[in-house]
Amino acid sequence: MAKEFSVPPVVFPSSAGNFNVPQQRRATGAAPFQPPRPSNPGPANPSLPFMSFDIGSAPASSSFSAPVFAPAAGGGFSASGSFDDEPPLLEELGINTRQIWRKTVSILNPFRVNPDLHEDADLSGPFLFLMAFGLFQLLAGKFHFGIILGWVTVAALFLYVVFNMLAGRNGNLDLYRCLSMIGYCMLPMVIFSALSLFVPHGGVVIFLMAAVFVLWSTRVCTALLVELASCGDEHRGLMAYACWLVYMLFSLLILF
Repeated sequence: MAKEFSVPPVVFPSSAGNFNVPQQRRATGAAPFQPPRPSNPGPANPSLPFMSFDIGSAPASSSFSAPVFAPAAGGGFSASGSFDDEPPLLEELGINTRQIWRKTVSILNPFRVNPDLHEDADLSGPFLFLMAFGLFQLLAGKFHFGIILGWVTVAALFLYVVFNMLAGRNGNLDLYRCLSMIGYCMLPMVIFSALSLFVPHGGVVIFLMAAVFVLWSTRVCTALLVELASCGDEHRGLMAYACWLVYMLFSLLILF
């Protein structure tokens, strides 16, 4: 037989009828900050229109005006820093391509050398000839860039010392002009280096070609030294022998 128990009902207290329970209230957001306004606002300051809060009533500022460009004669706008008036880059570097071409053409004829063209010495043309000579040697399987530049420097010093010793105090050959002449007279050696790529080595033909091109360079260099430097006519034979030794060394680079 089951026994029944009486369970009292459970009553949850309500916060509405109980004053001891604190009521939760939703926090209202604070009002945004607003600058204080004067009770009697006056007219806006005309000299400072950007300080006025009333944008519509502020007068247009006249302190700044847009730049106005004057149209050029061709219909466009002209700029003060235009590059049309600038000289070419080669002219700024002191490289005269027309003068280099004229000197090169004068070297091609060993019987009619124009020494007046070589009065103005430069190293741009000789540098191009030496690089071309080294490039043809590289195509032949020989890396001689450092040897070529070193030998040209030593050759210029050699001819400079020899000529000034022969001419004495009357010699007026400077080292810069001597280096320029040796470099331009390397043109026959450059041609010989290019032709040697198609001629078999070890035969009689290439040795005959070497003799012809060495004599060509020697004659042109000797003529320029005698014409451009004073007191050099009586020492033409000695100067020719010194030039022959210089260009013979370069021909040995091609032959062997």
